[in-house]
Amino acid sequence: MDIKKVLLLGGSGFVGTYIANRLSQRGVEVTIPTRRRERTKALIIQPNVEMPEVNINSEEVLVSLMQGQDAVINLVGILHSRDVQLPYSKDFAEAHVELPKKIVAACKKAGVRRLVHMSALGANPKGPSEYLSSKGDGEAAVLAARGDLDVTVFRPSVMFGLGDSFLAMFAGVLRKLPFFPLGFGHARFQPVWVADVADAFVDSLGNPATFGQAYELVGPRIYTLRELVDYTAGLVGSTAKVIPLSEGFAYLQAGLMWLSPKPLMSPDNLRSMQVDNVCDGSCNLPPNWRPTALEAIAPTYIAHNTPKGKLDGFRYRAGR
Repeated sequence: MDIKKVLLLGGSGFVGTYIANRLSQRGVEVTIPTRRRERTKALIIQPNVEMPEVNINSEEVLVSLMQGQDAVINLVGILHSRDVQLPYSKDFAEAHVELPKKIVAACKKAGVRRLVHMSALGANPKGPSEYLSSKGDGEAAVLAARGDLDVTVFRPSVMFGLGDSFLAMFAGVLRKLPFFPLGFGHARFQPVWVADVADAFVDSLGNPATFGQAYELVGPRIYTLRELVDYTAGLVGSTAKVIPLSEGFAYLQAGLMWLSPKPLMSPDNLRSMQVDNVCDGSCNLPPNWRPTALEAIAPTYIAHNTPKGKLDGFRYRAGR
């Protein structure tokens, strides 16, 4: 399957930037819709990248954008909502459920068969959080189009890499404060490098073996949240004291953070942590999946301001 033109929805975000770079490097023409083009200057200068200013929450707009495209990648997702409803709020419904349904309908109308969709590890219509349950319903809507469309779903674990809001967030707090209040330190994660995720998406586009499949994307090792915080502290040379929080205080802390203009945490995020973000023995991994270790990448962008971090960065860029 020859893919020359791709519509990348949600392409101006963390993962999208990596995928856009990969596609551009391969000579693929990439269209990335955006509401504010001036905020995405780093992508505008990429070869073969076009960024029209449109609102993609309209099926008619989506059909128009899909004209002449060979494939569609949907990365649109949100982590927080100002509203709280069961099973999920309007914000989660619009981003994770209604938009995928519109994308499927638009693909059928525009005659674009290839659709690759980002879900989340642990996505489940009956999940404990609004995030996981809405992701589960959106994934189900995409997979229901199998047969009419050549769909592939990816379920990544929490992602790390330059530009992340995961390890970098820990590092920011550990550098500034003498203490680090930590709730749900026992929660388990299997972090995956964002560049590996980008490669999986791009490699799947023209691979018929991936059609109709749903794949988990996880790193090679499982960590507790506390282990990840301790590791980050070591990278930045922090002596901040980690203060474990009870479940009640963890939710109080998350609730207060949720009220900020750009929340780093919300109670719904903690509810997601009730499910270990790891891959059990029944997971379905992509063909030739060889994930990169966190320890090989994190020092190159977390510890960049330390002598060891700079040396690790040089080694990484030199391929050593």
